[in-house]
Amino acid sequence: MSILPSTRRVANLIGVAATVLLMAVALYFQYARGLEPCNMCILQRIATITLGVVFLVAGLHDPGRLGARVYAILIAVAAGALVALAARHVWMQLQPLGSLPSCGADFYTMVGMMPFVEVVQRIVMGGGDCQAIGWSFLGISIPGWLLVAAVLLGFGGVTANLVLGRAHDHR
Repeated sequence: MSILPSTRRVANLIGVAATVLLMAVALYFQYARGLEPCNMCILQRIATITLGVVFLVAGLHDPGRLGARVYAILIAVAAGALVALAARHVWMQLQPLGSLPSCGADFYTMVGMMPFVEVVQRIVMGGGDCQAIGWSFLGISIPGWLLVAAVLLGFGGVTANLVLGRAHDHR
């Protein structure tokens, strides 16, 4: 008996469950622990949801080999964006406090005032507001754990979609 999923569909649905769990943890920290998400946190939530949607569509579609390769690419792109954002956030947290400029107003105010691409650029280039570490486990902050999860989900999702077969092939 293997602990690995037997089909792409199962693997993709596990990816959905993992992204839902990541969002549940984020919402727990926000609403139960009172940790307000910074602007980088909001971007990482958008990337996490995007990755989850790609996993969901891939799991529901359960395409043939060519479609699975397309989903592998989409998973790599979504997970890569999440890895980049989480890594940048970890880097921000490692800088001396006050050494980074503020990224400006809160996320929702900025989205109402300027194009989304400009909002993302401002947040990623700024970050003084994103330096606070509200929680850590084993010396690793929330974005650090998200970075680990994103790498694992990206690797697992790409591998599953390139290697595993379709659900109906195993009946």
